Amino acid sequence: MAKILILEDDTTFAQLLEGFLSKNSHEVTLVTHIKQSLKLIENESFDLFLIDYRLPDGIGFDLISHARNLGLFTPIIVMTSFNDVRTAVKSMQLGAFDYITKPVNPDELLMVIKNSLNKKDSKEIKLEGNDADFIKGKSAIADRLYEHIALVAPTDMSVIIQGESGTGKEFAARTLHQQSKRADKPFIAIDCGALSKDLAASELFGHIKGAFTGALNDKKGQFEAANGGTLFLDEVGNLSYEVQIKLLRALQERVILPLGSTKQIAVDVRIITATNDDLVNSIAEGEFREDLYHRLNEFKIQLPALRDRGGDLELFINHFIGLSNRNLERNVKSISAEAKTLLLNYDWPGNLRELSNVIKRMVLLTPGDVAQVNALPDEMMISVNQQTLPGSSSDLKAVNEQNEKTLIAEALLKAKHNKSKAAKMLNIDRKTLYAKMERYGID
Repeated sequence: MAKILILEDDTTFAQLLEGFLSKNSHEVTLVTHIKQSLKLIENESFDLFLIDYRLPDGIGFDLISHARNLGLFTPIIVMTSFNDVRTAVKSMQLGAFDYITKPVNPDELLMVIKNSLNKKDSKEIKLEGNDADFIKGKSAIADRLYEHIALVAPTDMSVIIQGESGTGKEFAARTLHQQSKRADKPFIAIDCGALSKDLAASELFGHIKGAFTGALNDKKGQFEAANGGTLFLDEVGNLSYEVQIKLLRALQERVILPLGSTKQIAVDVRIITATNDDLVNSIAEGEFREDLYHRLNEFKIQLPALRDRGGDLELFINHFIGLSNRNLERNVKSISAEAKTLLLNYDWPGNLRELSNVIKRMVLLTPGDVAQVNALPDEMMISVNQQTLPGSSSDLKAVNEQNEKTLIAEALLKAKHNKSKAAKMLNIDRKTLYAKMERYGID
């Protein structure tokens, strides 16, 4: 039995969830506002948070950030509409474990909750044989990716892995580690986006008893825990400027200084970092140290978006069907022509992570051996229709909006996602550009 906090302002829906989860042996607490939830998690412990994204007094990000600032690593599941998949992906960058789209399917909800509760507390992650081809493909772009990994893996060079959220950055990092000379040593992954400013230095470098309020015992940092192996820093751009200084010193001098201590500890760690944003932009905006960037960027690996991987998409679909069949005890052998057309024409803004979730849901909702289109979210059909039919000639507003979205995307591409340059090219200010990017779901 798990103790679950549900944050949902639709009281009827929340009560249905409460009844369903209670029947499945979970203890449920309901709240309807962000402020209520913030006070509650400060005074009570929960095994899982199930939160709506849009609330009357804020958004789900607020609870995620507050929980991480409190040092809580309770699994968080975000409930959102299908149209907000990009938002759900951002939630996962902040530390949410998973997301589920509304309307919620009961069996899918139980599956996601079970996966979240089974999440290992350990930060050391071992490569499982069943996941060995998670991001492998047969396209030219995939071949080039793995050539780069094979080339740099045996070295001790620091590597930056850049790519959109959901493209498999952590898996690429684990692959680098497995193919390195450090493969028999620890691989430790840290999600910098889930670390609060106050806890980041302690998490990375450790502390001694009494170093700060609440430091009741000595704590070994992840640098020391990864000694001899690889430390993977995901979303490294989220580290505060102060922690960036400490990180630079650790890399240059190969020593760390735990908080409150005067004794340096020698460490031998290979650093792999990942970001879904171009750190060059963060440097230009004064948010990331240029000297640290050059120290981390001895070699860069760019992960392609799923929509750019051509024939690999069908390969991934079949792979995830196989995984889902095994995990859900189903026997899906094929996909109907209509369902396959929809899967192949959708633009997958959440990349491999979104594809995995959609295929899991499809397999779960398929009682036989052929998956039909009705096992896919209805919103996918709407999205594909909007991509192929942006608006009739009589719908001037739709045509103009599609043209505007295309121009913005092209400008960002030409400016290499430097938003200041893109805004100048479009003859608008940055604030307007950000607003339009949010409106059109452009990352």
